[in-house]
Amino acid sequence: MIHVIIKRRNSQIEQFELSGHAASGPYGYDLVCAGVSAVSFGSVNAVMTLSGADLEIEQGEEGGYLRVIVPPGISGGTMEKIQLLFEGMLVSLKTIEQEYSEFITIQEQ
Repeated sequence: MIHVIIKRRNSQIEQFELSGHAASGPYGYDLVCAGVSAVSFGSVNAVMTLSGADLEIEQGEEGGYLRVIVPPGISGGTMEKIQLLFEGMLVSLKTIEQEYSEFITIQEQ
């Protein structure tokens, strides 16, 4: 199962962590894993490209783990872009969770 933890401060996403494997299909055919990976990595790439923010990123060597931290001290306009993109990511992940709740769980703190 993929576990997603979203950590907020003052209602803003300050970090998120994805861990585990969906195991919804054979290796290379796991659509839940592929969807979660595409949404999360696409969002991280969009934030870095469109906002210029230097996110703190930690990945597992064998996959199955991603932690992203928004560094403190980011200006208002840049933070708005980051939040919009990460909130969009969360909407997409929740859509996957609605359809495949046996393979992914999302927790907001």
